[in-house]
Parts: sequence; C-alpha cells; structure tokens
Amino acid sequence: MQHFRFSILISLVCLTLAAYWGYSHGGLSAAIGATGIALILAILEISLSFDNAVVNASVLKTWDAFWQKLFLTVGIIIAVFGMRLVFPLVIVAFAADLNITQVWTLALDRPQEFSQHLVQHHAEVATFGGVFLLLVFLNFVLDTDKEHHWLGHIEEKIASFGRINSIPILIALLVVAFCTKLVDPNRGYSVLLAGVWGVITYVGVDFISGLLEKEEVTDVNVGAIVKSGGIGGFLYLEVLDASFSFDGVIGAFAITSDVVIIMLGLAIGALFVRSMTIFLVRQGTLDEYVYLEHGAHYAIGILALIMLTSIRFHVPEIVTGLIGVAFIVASLWSSIQYKKRIE
Repeated sequence: MQHFRFSILISLVCLTLAAYWGYSHGGLSAAIGATGIALILAILEISLSFDNAVVNASVLKTWDAFWQKLFLTVGIIIAVFGMRLVFPLVIVAFAADLNITQVWTLALDRPQEFSQHLVQHHAEVATFGGVFLLLVFLNFVLDTDKEHHWLGHIEEKIASFGRINSIPILIALLVVAFCTKLVDPNRGYSVLLAGVWGVITYVGVDFISGLLEKEEVTDVNVGAIVKSGGIGGFLYLEVLDASFSFDGVIGAFAITSDVVIIMLGLAIGALFVRSMTIFLVRQGTLDEYVYLEHGAHYAIGILALIMLTSIRFHVPEIVTGLIGVAFIVASLWSSIQYKKRIE
C-alpha cells in the first residue's frame, strides 16, 4: 500500500479540484457530476494503461536508482501536464491555426468546439500512436533473445524472423499504407504523414540513444539500449507513455468536453499507472511471473490494432480496456502454472 500513498493523496486533491470546478460552474449537482466524471476517466485511463505499467517495469527494473527516480518524478510531470493537457491543445492549435493561448481560451469558453476540433483529427493521432505501439509489439515478438515463449513453439518460430532487422519497419510501413485506404482520399496524405512520423519517432529514439550513450546502433531494436537506462531509455518510455495516452485523451472527449475535468481525471489514472510501475519493480513481480511481460506486449499489439481500426470504425473504450486486462490476467495465470511445473 505504501507505493500508492502519494497517488492516493494527489488523487484526493484532483477530485477536490474537480468538485470545486464543477461547483463554480453549476452548484452542488455540477460538483457531484464533475467528481464522478473525473473518477470514470481515471478508471478508463488505468484500464487502458495497465499493460503500459508492466512494460515500463520491464525496462525500469534494470536501471539504476537515479534514472528510476527521474522517470517516476520528472516523467510523471511530463505525462500529466504534457500529454494530458498540452497535447490536446497543440493538436487543436495546429488544426485550427490558432496559438496556444487562444486554444486554451477556446477550451474553457467553448469546450464543444474545442472537442470537435480534436475529434476531427482522430485519424492522424490514432495512426501515429498505433504505428508506434505496433513497432513496440513487433520488436518484442521478433526478439530472438527472449528466454521464455508464452505461445511455445509458435512464438519461438515467429521470433526467428527477427534475425531480419528490417521486418518490423516493413510491416509498420505496410500498415500505414493500408490506413490511408480507411479514410477519405483528401485525408490520405495527412494519415500517411502521421504514420511515417510514428515510424520516424520510434527509430529516432533509437538513433538518439546511440548518440547520447555513445553506442553504435545498427538496427531498430531499442530494447537492448533502453534497458541499460540513460537519456535514451527515458525518451523511449516517455514516447511510449504518450502513445498510450492518445487513446485515453481522445476517448475522454466522448465522455465530457470539459478539458479541466479531463486533465484531472486522466492525471489520477497516470499517477496510479506510475505507482503500479513502482510496485512491480520493487516487488520483482516480472521475475516471479515470467509471462506477465508477454501478456502486456500482446495487449499493446491489440491496442495498436484497435487504434488503427478506430480510424474507420468506432471501438468502445471499455472493449479496449477489457481486452488489455484479459491478456494480463491470462499471462498471470500462465505464469502461475509455469511456477508450479518447475517447483
């Protein structure tokens, strides 16, 4: 419980602020409604990002104390204020050709119009985030150095294709090309550009890691680098968190158009995801349950496909969250059975 004390404290502060914001705009009933919506958004964020906590922990567990603390302090500030507040403002500013101050005023005074601008660019956002997460998934399943294979010989056979370093990028670019067919022809170029930038971002983090850590990198697998810690790994996890937050931020506007309540609710969820990450690292959970990391990455793969599918078809957020939880639970059960066999 000690790992969640800070998150609980800040969550109470956020809920109090949500209640005050609602009360100042509509009295007691609005205060109750705002608090309830903030709680719903927090639960939505946690359900969508639990697999993110597992992946974060799989990377953080090999880092030294300095980089762990930096990610769990500075990183949470970036996650809460950068992705849950600034990111939607930047999208609308770019789409509506306004400056940030004008967009902030728009979000507070005309939230429905702000929400409409953001939702209009869902396809581009989903393509960028979906392709990045797809590369995370592909580089895991195609990792020839994995010690355990959750799906047995099938997964081991798939991993063997990882000897060809360009396969993840090839698959990702083919997916991007397909995504352009899911939108109107006049939006195809913007979706293509968003997907290419998703690929560039993933490979770019790998490149920056090599430069900053003075390591020669000749492929696109960031796993070996980020697990050593350092600025490259920090950047990787921040971009990963950003990709997870895309779905939550866009989905939040289906519940409310109040940007303040959205930020407070998603901030609570982000805090608990960080607390779960700390818990998993400190308890050595991933070493004890060997398939948990597999379940998280398969959930990431499904989330990537759902995000890309949502370009054309609406997928309820509860479906996304439940699928992620189902993979985590299944991998946990498999890990328990594995422990029983080897004991």
